[in-house]
Amino acid sequence: MNSLQFFLEYSIVGIASGGVYALIALGIVIIFKSSRTFNFAMGEMMMLSAYMFYTAAVTFSLGILAGFAAAIAGSIVVALVIERFALRPMMGRPFIAIVMVTFGIGSIIRGLVGMIWGPNDLQIPPILARTPVMVGDIFIPGKTARASAIAIAIVVGLILYLRYSRAGVALRAAAADTVTAVSMGIDVRKVVAFTWVIAAITGCISGVLMANVNTLTPHLGLVALNVLSVIILGGMNSIGGVLVAGVIIGWLEAVTGLMLGTAFREITPYILALLVLLVRPTGLFGTKGIERI
Repeated sequence: MNSLQFFLEYSIVGIASGGVYALIALGIVIIFKSSRTFNFAMGEMMMLSAYMFYTAAVTFSLGILAGFAAAIAGSIVVALVIERFALRPMMGRPFIAIVMVTFGIGSIIRGLVGMIWGPNDLQIPPILARTPVMVGDIFIPGKTARASAIAIAIVVGLILYLRYSRAGVALRAAAADTVTAVSMGIDVRKVVAFTWVIAAITGCISGVLMANVNTLTPHLGLVALNVLSVIILGGMNSIGGVLVAGVIIGWLEAVTGLMLGTAFREITPYILALLVLLVRPTGLFGTKGIERI
């Protein structure tokens, strides 16, 4: 294999990984867009969803489809409980106070997962074929390619849904001006709860995909830390920006790991995000909010 083909193979694999990053980031961005709440517990919610899938599909022998449905339902319940009883009472409080609440929620989830399922890695039922995907002479691991295709399809579908549906219009109205949205008859609390439901679904799907590509471990939630650079690069309030940023970050991680070694793989995306912030503080696709006084 020549150097160019090797570079192209790593690039495509990185872009594929970026698709899953975009799906995770979408859940964080859509919550922030509706309520200005940065959910640092997203990684732990994603991990918990994967454990729910394992419990339903393996422990209770419900199978993949029923296990996945049970995991989504459980994830939605958890998300709505967090939104209603932990974060809704915090609305109007300082941003840092809300952030610390999400940190605390993440710690609680990690503790519960350790108590219930233990520290050992688990193998979930295979939902993605291992058969490699060939693009010409370029080899792409089967699970990575299929996980990326699923993630990108869901991200694009949600972007289109939020762009053209009534729910999407209500979300954009609430994000632009809460007072005006309320005066127009939009129930902002329901809009915020709706975004948590979307985050729960995307988190569940991405958690199961990540656990299938790798393995199910209590450290699975740490993947969400890699997503921070995606959110910073794309823009905190840009739903569409997460897809482009996810692809860029995934590609950059792969190429950096190939050319500079794994030691630089984790820090290079944040260096890029920092450089972009110096030029565009709102990210590549973020918009600057207007503060009315």
